[in-house]
Amino acid sequence: MNTFSHTDKEGKAKMVDVGHKKLQIRTAEAIGKISMSEKTIKLIEENNMKKGDVLTISEIAGIQGGKRTSDLIPLCHPLQITKIDVKAEIEENSIVVRSFAKCIGQTGIEMEALTAVNIALLTVYDMCKAVDKNMQIEEIKLISKKKQDIDKPL
Repeated sequence: MNTFSHTDKEGKAKMVDVGHKKLQIRTAEAIGKISMSEKTIKLIEENNMKKGDVLTISEIAGIQGGKRTSDLIPLCHPLQITKIDVKAEIEENSIVVRSFAKCIGQTGIEMEALTAVNIALLTVYDMCKAVDKNMQIEEIKLISKKKQDIDKPL
């Protein structure tokens, strides 16, 4: 008996057909963080990292990553994304990244929100790795996933 929507009768991976589903407004929010040393935080706050403005560049990278999710994750549907917002902020000895993604579609946008957070965090890691060898990416999770009929906007 096939219980997974992404596998066929033989257990082979397949893309789910969502063509029968109605268009809906779909949103998702995700969060994650990267912990680092006080020294690294200070360099970021003072915009003294050699690779540039860590927070802004990671936010842009997160947006780009969210838009490319279906290119990165084989069974994700390409979506008509209407908004992706990524915010990176310093909190204690970490950078916390939050994302919001929205589309009008037939399937959810949570993978795009999660990918945006992951790519933003990886960008922080890449930009800071020369000065901090002990950074840790952690606590990446989906915090909300909603769908709403188009005639009842969120």
